[in-house]
Amino acid sequence: MDVPTSHKPSLLERLSTLLLRTPEDREQLVQLLHGAYEKNLLDADALAMMEGVLQVSERQVREIMIPRAQMDVIDISQLPEKFIPFVVSTAHSRFPVIDGDKDHIIGILLAKDLLRYYAGETFDVRDMLRPAVFVPEAKRLNVLLSDFRSKHNHIALVVDEYGGVSGMVTIEDVLEQIVGDISDEYDFDEDEDNIIVQDASHWRVKADTEIEAFNEVMDTEFSDEECDTVGGLILQAAGQLPKRHDTIILGNLSFTVLRADSRRLYSLLVERAADISVKE
Repeated sequence: MDVPTSHKPSLLERLSTLLLRTPEDREQLVQLLHGAYEKNLLDADALAMMEGVLQVSERQVREIMIPRAQMDVIDISQLPEKFIPFVVSTAHSRFPVIDGDKDHIIGILLAKDLLRYYAGETFDVRDMLRPAVFVPEAKRLNVLLSDFRSKHNHIALVVDEYGGVSGMVTIEDVLEQIVGDISDEYDFDEDEDNIIVQDASHWRVKADTEIEAFNEVMDTEFSDEECDTVGGLILQAAGQLPKRHDTIILGNLSFTVLRADSRRLYSLLVERAADISVKE
């Protein structure tokens, strides 16, 4: 009599069996992926990336863009010896170039093109500008990513319904929604308030907190005529993008950068101190 031999299904067979049921909607698909994770067919990183891919098709550019106030730009009227130190300190690879203000963006300057300046070649910034791409705030991230790939573009300016520039977005910003961000102890949970009390004289504040809301909580009177957020206020006062642990003094408040990357501020530690000198 033949003795049946045991067959241990391969990883591919187990995964195929799990996914044989065709999901009827996105929610069921996510449940199947979580089931695969629970059965050790996917690790946590793979599951997170798959969920990120699904979320990209649901999110819009306005949700991840770098706000207008936090955009690092170059004014076409500046001489190279004036803006090159700024390019070096911010360490970006691409910069929007404006003509007067951020609503008049005339092109994109690649940092690598500045090598011509040091090579002693004829140097005219206007001749080196790449075309600027503009996208609406409501554009879906999956569509934007497809455009980035097909047109070999890495940066786009975001415009509001009135045609004004409201921010910018890069291909790295979109990909980060898939592979995830590097978090640290200073990250806020999305459900937490923008302003969190630490003690009687210290607050943790999200950089995208609106100035009006900040004034209401902190009993301050900062103007929101030139910028909308606390992060924009700090950028305006500093004159450049502060780095982690940098401190800016405004009135009787000190703002210490808790978390920032090469393009934007994320969180600040605000301290109220009666003996802080007022910044003129």
